[in-house]
Amino acid sequence: MGFVKTIKNIWTIEELRKRLLATLLLVLVYRLGCYIVLPGISPSDLDALSKFTSSSGLMQLLDMFSGGAFSQASIFALGIMPYITASIVIQLLGMVLPSFQKMQREGESGRQKLNQYTRYLTVLILVLQGPAYLVNLQVQVSQAGGAISMGFWTVAYLTVILAAGSMFIMWLGERITDRGIGNGISFIILVGIIARLPGAIFYEFTSRLPGASGSEGGLVMFIVELLLLFAVTVGAVLLVQGTRKVPVQYAKRIVGNRQYGGARQYIPLKVNAAGVMPIIFAQAIMFIPITLAGFGTNEGSSGFFRTFADVNGFWYNLVYFVMIVAFTYFYTAITVRPNDMAEQLKRNNGFIPGIKPGKKTAEYLDQIMSRITLPGSLFLGVVAILPAFARVFGISQNFAQFFGGTSLLILVGVVLDTLTQIESHLMMHHYDGLMKEGKIKGRTTGSMAY
Repeated sequence: MGFVKTIKNIWTIEELRKRLLATLLLVLVYRLGCYIVLPGISPSDLDALSKFTSSSGLMQLLDMFSGGAFSQASIFALGIMPYITASIVIQLLGMVLPSFQKMQREGESGRQKLNQYTRYLTVLILVLQGPAYLVNLQVQVSQAGGAISMGFWTVAYLTVILAAGSMFIMWLGERITDRGIGNGISFIILVGIIARLPGAIFYEFTSRLPGASGSEGGLVMFIVELLLLFAVTVGAVLLVQGTRKVPVQYAKRIVGNRQYGGARQYIPLKVNAAGVMPIIFAQAIMFIPITLAGFGTNEGSSGFFRTFADVNGFWYNLVYFVMIVAFTYFYTAITVRPNDMAEQLKRNNGFIPGIKPGKKTAEYLDQIMSRITLPGSLFLGVVAILPAFARVFGISQNFAQFFGGTSLLILVGVVLDTLTQIESHLMMHHYDGLMKEGKIKGRTTGSMAY
């Protein structure tokens, strides 16, 4: 009854109701666009491409993040990933180039400049990625038994259509951010992932029915799989929300007749401050051998490429795990800066009890971050390779993708962020939130915006 009452309270708040309806409408437009096929692609070609995608782990992964638009050869086939790639590049440039650092400190005007540069870079990536997608599309359809003929001008105008589709998705994401609930870009990725979930669960259920191929374990095994998925999801929630609180004592200051400071507060240090970025970086690098090996289907490829083209293989997942741990430390080091935190504490007359202000405080915070990053990076690496373990134990390729990796972390993080915003609206209008005890913790790290 409490949940039903909360839903009624959400509908009662006019602003929240309008934002939810606007979000649903914009998401509906996005989902409809995923089924608009590129000109010149026949239904038989789509059937061949769909069969090829279902048999390739890499193709399934790319198809998941585009909400099925990849296998549909849709105008939205490139999805929102080029914009995310451009955003990551701009973030990294802001950490190494003084001119970009200056724009980051300029407030709203600097943010608008960075957004404009991000859009320009997105267009450049789309111009390069569009022809590559079309060439790969032609190769995949031919390998699956179909045939597509693409000349220079065909590739040119289809690239324009693909680029326009991705820019339209970016515009939809910005409208969701302005008029809807949550971060629009993250929400679009979430919708693309969730769109694949019902079909994956249904396929797994039917494959476990008596008489179906691969029905070992029957429905009992299917229930066990759902319980494992629930346990992994809970673990991902703990990974996103996990923090280590460092106590900070603020010195008393007397200004006039008033006393300021003296209270003890805490610095919440994230167990996984890097968010999902290490998985994205590692995955991008691990895609290179697969691409060079012809997506794992070229028999003439060398043993090295064939080894790292097998997403279920031991060496692929071992290197993938190590790279995630390394990238977690790297990204945490460039996003969480103990020297800046120590300097800020010193300016505000704050100190950590038992630790001298300044350099000693920075060293202490760096030591704490190194200690809590280790279990966070290991857990992140385990979550990333869990789909491979799921496939080893007989779970279908479609359903295994939801047992970990980027998809699960994005799904958990975006849902928590959205619930946090809804709860803030409820609390603002003096309604009970979605949780009776405590508060929902969203992602506080900028890198987790995706």
